[in-house]
Amino acid sequence: MKSIYTVIFLFLAFSTQAQHIISGKFSPARDYKWVVAYQLKSGNQEYVADTAIRNGVFKLNIKEDAPTGTYRMVYGVPQDELYFDVIYNGKEDVQLTFDKTQGVSFIASEENTLFTNYFKEVNTCEQEIISFFSSKKTDKSELEQLVQSLQQIQLTYEAKSIDLICHNYIVANSPYIPTLSESAQEYVGKKKKSYFKKIDFKNIVLQNSDFLMDKTINYVLTAMPLQQLSDNELEMERQKNIAKINSLLQNVDATYATHLFYALWNKLTDEGLNETSDFVYNSYLEKLAIKTKNQKIIDDIKISTRLRLGAVAPEITWKDGDTPKKLSELDAAEHYVLVFWSSGCPHCLKEVPQLQKGLAENTSTIVLAIGLEDNDTKWKKEITKLKDFQHALALGKWENKYVGIYGIHQTPTYFILDKDKKIVDKPADYKEVLAFLK
Repeated sequence: MKSIYTVIFLFLAFSTQAQHIISGKFSPARDYKWVVAYQLKSGNQEYVADTAIRNGVFKLNIKEDAPTGTYRMVYGVPQDELYFDVIYNGKEDVQLTFDKTQGVSFIASEENTLFTNYFKEVNTCEQEIISFFSSKKTDKSELEQLVQSLQQIQLTYEAKSIDLICHNYIVANSPYIPTLSESAQEYVGKKKKSYFKKIDFKNIVLQNSDFLMDKTINYVLTAMPLQQLSDNELEMERQKNIAKINSLLQNVDATYATHLFYALWNKLTDEGLNETSDFVYNSYLEKLAIKTKNQKIIDDIKISTRLRLGAVAPEITWKDGDTPKKLSELDAAEHYVLVFWSSGCPHCLKEVPQLQKGLAENTSTIVLAIGLEDNDTKWKKEITKLKDFQHALALGKWENKYVGIYGIHQTPTYFILDKDKKIVDKPADYKEVLAFLK
């Protein structure tokens, strides 16, 4: 799985003239059946090749005219979690092993081996320096040895990688080298100040990768002063860090800047840092999305913001016979469950009755089932089997306004609200609904 603090194998695409292969072994063999290679590009990926994995072994024949670049090797679903990245430079075959617990290891590939070993060594050395300062050690000879080691690692790998694609990343990642006389406070401040010293945001090699995205996210979330900060102070520091990123993007292509800020917004949203993600959107991202005519980003963010945990659920109105009703006016429940379903959805007809059965003895929860329907004929028949629920008919099915308001992409879709109608969970299925309410 991908971590935002892990730098992955990335580089610019070049043309290739010779056919090569990417091959290797998966372990345990029984868990893997297929692997698909995609070429990473700025903000997207393009299909390259695929092959079956037989008894844990695979071999991808890369076409002669296939572009070089970072190849994302997807081996399962969800694709944005079950993958690893491989450098394909069009000059060498790549041989590897992948273990479920240990990850990917390269048996043959100069690019991949250099890249992997560099980041492993430099990160280890930096952690030892950080440990030295955080433990308040006073032995300067120990620090001197660590500093010399860090310098040597950087110089050695820069020299080894000349004329290789990974050279771009090794140079861009150049770590801050502390002096022997500085304090921990000075080290933290200078390290932050030099964080982007060797990074050019206009470098196409870096743009056609996740490198800048990972460095940006890491900077925003972790480049903080040493002293203890309040929640408000932390928020102010994150916003200062984001403003710094924006200053570095002033002369960068707006499409790429939009992609970078959107990736940052997504990470902040996943972390529940709503105030920070709102700052990104309101200060920078919305303007960039308008400039690049990317309405989808604006629409997606508005939906996400409207439906995030803690937000009051958007109003729903319906009629119970001739009586108009509103979600906001429902009362006397500790929790409310919204389920968007359809009488024409076979999966719904199996799952929604299971929800009713599971809540049979739950008297503190009200379920509002919103039927997305073309007409009411079958719906009227089916709701007689769901008498414990309140029912709202939403005609027009996928064209109904609530599909857009609640971002519905499949049925059934669930939301759990608290007694104040604030969204507290968005379960994937009825089992997760029942688990939450228990």
